[in-house]
Amino acid sequence: MIIVDRALQARAEAGNPIKVGMIGAGFMGRGIANQIANSVPGMELVAISNRSIDAAKRAYSEAGIEDFKVVSSVSDLEASIANNSYAITEDAMLLCRASGIDALIEVTGAVEFGAHVVMEAIANGKHVIMMNAELDGTIGPILKVHADKAGVILSACDGDQPGVQMNLYRFVKSIGLTPLLCGNIKGLQDPYRNPTTQEAFAKRWGQKPHMVTSFADGTKISFEQAIVANATGMKVAKRGMLGYDFKGHVDEMTNMYDVEQLKELGGIVDYVVGAKPGPGVFVFGTHDDPKQRHYLNLYKLGEGPLYSFYTPYHLCHFEVPISVARAVLFQDYVLSPLGGPIVDVVTTAKINLKAGETLDGIGYYMTYGQCENSDTTQKQNLLPIGLAEGCRLKRDIPKDAVLTYEDVELPQGRLCDKLRMEQNNYFDASKNLAMAR
Repeated sequence: MIIVDRALQARAEAGNPIKVGMIGAGFMGRGIANQIANSVPGMELVAISNRSIDAAKRAYSEAGIEDFKVVSSVSDLEASIANNSYAITEDAMLLCRASGIDALIEVTGAVEFGAHVVMEAIANGKHVIMMNAELDGTIGPILKVHADKAGVILSACDGDQPGVQMNLYRFVKSIGLTPLLCGNIKGLQDPYRNPTTQEAFAKRWGQKPHMVTSFADGTKISFEQAIVANATGMKVAKRGMLGYDFKGHVDEMTNMYDVEQLKELGGIVDYVVGAKPGPGVFVFGTHDDPKQRHYLNLYKLGEGPLYSFYTPYHLCHFEVPISVARAVLFQDYVLSPLGGPIVDVVTTAKINLKAGETLDGIGYYMTYGQCENSDTTQKQNLLPIGLAEGCRLKRDIPKDAVLTYEDVELPQGRLCDKLRMEQNNYFDASKNLAMAR
């Protein structure tokens, strides 16, 4: 949003920067720290929490900040903030509870830990910007309910592909078109990739092999498109999405979709492998007014009925501070669920699985995620992949089969499972109430 830069400059000139805490100091976290410290006037990263304190130290050091100190209590953190100092801690809850922090950026990618962080932040009146599609795509709708009740913003971020799609979606709507497809451009899709196959790529870019695997095996893009669906009301055309392989430009794809099917579904989220301009995003929309269709043709968008709009890049951590400013200064969120879940990401066997085995995490060796419409997920009692880690298999599962709750024993005492149950009950009750009316 163009107005954000001037609003931040005004905060800088007033000596009243937005004060931000960040939870998670991995590859993306380090990029965010550097961006805020060196390129965002009017914003200060006052505290970083990471389960490994050395990673928090590294994030500040790489941003050119060396005068940070370790804190172990809320009072110590609040004193640091009051003194315009920088703090690091292993205890994320300190950032959630301390006064003087305007917003938190959650960059862990963890579902159970992320659930605890977000709920504690909401309970303490903190806006939360999530770079955690895995959490959002699993229990985002109920977290949004809690955030709304607390009067705080809970949002995904600019820069990552879901946020870029949502900004483009809002633009297309704002000029009078009806968006019917939100798309994500991928360079690779192979559900059987694992940390061993992706090790060299991960090492080259300084990333973790399991994170890189989640991109390659389709789980990450499934989460990304699920949260776009939940924010727009769109569905998927089939389990796993259509996922065309196409080597041309996305502008050339408008005739590959059935417009009537798109309208019947209320629009769809999808992805394409190999298209240009990778690694961007695109939105296809329609216009009902023949006069405006004439203008769109004049402006080189073609004759329709689908018109192509795209952003040729996504700049991840560069844009995350914009999301913080939108929340704090304008009470605007980038991307949040409209209501109950529309699309889930369900657990699928990457290999033949054996009874008694315990499922590993997202981006590892045993499972991958696929998008599925939430009504089907509920009817078939499918297991969300965000909840799959640590589940013990009750029976053998063949490769490529989708797992159900009946197939597993859940770990005991997890907050993410409680919130998922609360989400199911809350929106089922809302649906029943709407039908009664």
